[in-house]
Order: sequence, then structure tokens, then C-alpha cells
Amino acid sequence: MTYDDGLLAPGRAGTPAEETTSDRAFLRAMLDAEAALARVQAPPEAARAITDACAGHFDARDLALRARSGGNPVIPLVADLTAAVPEHARPYVHRGATSQDILDTAAMLVAARTLAPVLADLERAAGALRALAAEHRDTVMPGRTLTQHAVPTTFGLKAAGWRSMLLDARDRVAAVRGRLPAQLGGAAGTLAAFTAHGCDDAPALVAAYAREVGLAEPLLPWHTLRTPVADLAGALALTAGALGKTAADVLVLSRTEIGEVSEGDGGGSSAMPHKANPVRATLVAAAARRAPAHAAVLYGSLVAEDERPAGAWHAEWEPLRDLLRLVGGAAHDTARLAEGLRVHPARMRADLDLTDGLIVSERLRAHVPKDRLTQAAQEVRTTGRPLAEVLGIAPGLTDPTHYTGAAARLTDRALERR
Repeated sequence: MTYDDGLLAPGRAGTPAEETTSDRAFLRAMLDAEAALARVQAPPEAARAITDACAGHFDARDLALRARSGGNPVIPLVADLTAAVPEHARPYVHRGATSQDILDTAAMLVAARTLAPVLADLERAAGALRALAAEHRDTVMPGRTLTQHAVPTTFGLKAAGWRSMLLDARDRVAAVRGRLPAQLGGAAGTLAAFTAHGCDDAPALVAAYAREVGLAEPLLPWHTLRTPVADLAGALALTAGALGKTAADVLVLSRTEIGEVSEGDGGGSSAMPHKANPVRATLVAAAARRAPAHAAVLYGSLVAEDERPAGAWHAEWEPLRDLLRLVGGAAHDTARLAEGLRVHPARMRADLDLTDGLIVSERLRAHVPKDRLTQAAQEVRTTGRPLAEVLGIAPGLTDPTHYTGAAARLTDRALERR
């Protein structure tokens, strides 16, 4: 039976992040952690038996229900895994580890496996935005501040800005992914149990374990030193915000009364046949609004008492998964959004003319006193006469396409970044 089919989560449904963060994916990661632990310390025959057993079927729902008694799913999983291996291998199942070792390592594995497609989608989106920025390097549109027309800008510069934020996010995610550490410390982070079982160099065992699971070697057990989770939260929250910035602009620019861009595959409505809603941008914006709250919980869990905490660690599990899912879905939708985005230069030109030349009033301050410009602006708004006519100047001086400053050069400079 499936208990979460994503019915209320269209942003993640069917995306790579949904698959890599599912209950099955977490269970697989816990089993991978247990198998790796056996391979670095058990005799070869026992290690093979445990690894083979870890490839078998375990009931995630049954484990979840039984986890209520001990507070985490590793406890019943270890019991089932021990029962699944031959007698000679049983002493080596989970030997020396504590539940948090396995679940923290599994969480880092899930994060690493989820961030791979996230990075690929960020690259896809950045590539599409690069093409849009280059194509529309000189496509003039209204720049808006505090919701109003300000001065002209170019769509190329806007798209280059979106891309720049996505590349910032990509770089942070890639750096964090490369540092995701394994966890192995035993009951209280001293590695004492491994020494008791005859290990002469417990820190070297941790290094071997990290290599075996494909994660970074930790300097110390980090049961209550939650920098890795906080770093991950920060990178994910920034990525959600970067994706959300693009979505927010697309939502504004695709309004019916603006119409300067539109999604290539806009969604329909259950009641209004004419609608072509900006669905991709809507889903990304929704994810960006939710992500900071999840990150806040993970930052709050930095305050973890003793050598292993009650509650702080447990509070991380669901927000971390939700944050990975939100960012994974948003990155996937942004790639589709950027690749299909339609730009409408004619509407941009028409919108530039809505204020009858006022959008370039800043340009005229070098030639016309401010008081006169303010008076002229009021006259333009009252009479509908063009600014050039009110001031008695050449119409070319109020042409918005001639007042984009260094927008083209800034776009070129931004597109040099890889």
C-alpha cells in the first residue's frame, strides 16, 4: 500500500527528487549504510552474507509502525536484518554503530543522490536562460521598481540575472554535495565499541566506511555537531529562492495586461476554457515560499544537547526530505519553464509606450530642470500628450530604445560566466 502518492504535491510528483527521497529510497540508503559497515569490519564471508541480505525486501510500512516504540526506523530494521542473515554473520550486523550513525549516513546518501539531478536541472535551466539572454540582448522592455515603470532595461539583462542566481545556487549545491559526510561514532561519538571489538585504529575504520559509502570522511562524529545539515539547508534554501526569483518575474510578466512573456505549455482551468495559466512558474513560486520554513527547522536543530539529542535530531528528518523534494521539483520545473519560455518583444514595445515617454524622464534631467520635468509629467498624465510634445523637444530624446545604459555590455559580461 502507498501512503503518499503526491496527490497534493504536483511540484514533486513524477520528478527525480520524488524517487530519490521516497521511503523506499531512504530504506535503501539505510541498508546501503549497514552493508558498507559490514564490509569494512566483518570477515569476508559474513560481509557477503550481510550485503546479500541488504539487497532483499524489507517492508517500509511495517518498519515505520514498529519505529514508534523506539523512535526511529533503524531499530526494527536491524532486528529484521539480523534475522535475515546466517547465524555466523549475525554478530557483525550493525556492530559498533548506533541508530543515528545509520540514519545520518542514509540521509547524506539520499541528499547526494537527490542533488545529482538537481544540479543537472540547474544546468539545463541555466543553458536555456543563456540562450534567451543572448537572443534578447537588445530587446528593450520596461524596467519596474515598486511595481511601476522606472527606466528601460532589456530582457537579455533580466534573463542573464536569472541565470546568474541559478549559477550561484549551482555552485553552492555542488560544494555542499561534495562535502556530505558519512556518520560513524557509536553510542556517544567515542568509537569505543569498535575498539572493544578489537579494532586497533577506529578513526581509520571511519575513513574506510566513508570511502565504502561514497561520502566524505568526517573529522569528528557529528551527532550533535550539525554543520553538515545546516550547510545543506542553506544551499537548498538559497536555491529555492533563486528559482523563485525567476518564477516571480515570469508570473508578473505573463499577466494578461502585461503579456511580455508566456509559458510554452501553460496549464488549463477546470472552469474557464480560455485560460493558459503559468503553471510551471506557479509551482516553483509555491516551493520557494515553503522552503525557508523547512530550513529554519534545520537551523534550529543546531541547538542539540549532550552527545546525542532528544528531539533535535528527530525534528530534522521530515523537513530535510521536504526541502530536498521542494528544490528538486522546483529545479525540474524551472528547466522546463526556461526551455519553453516565449518572449513577446512587440508587447514589450507597446508597454514601453504606455507612459508617453515618461519612462525616460531620468534621461532628460541633464537638460531640463527637475521642477519642469515634474510639471510636464503631470501634464502628460492629465492630457495624454507625449512628453516630447509637452516639453517641445525632439521625439527621439524620449525614445526608450535609446536609453538602456550598459545593459548590453552587462549581459555580455554575465554570459561569460560558465
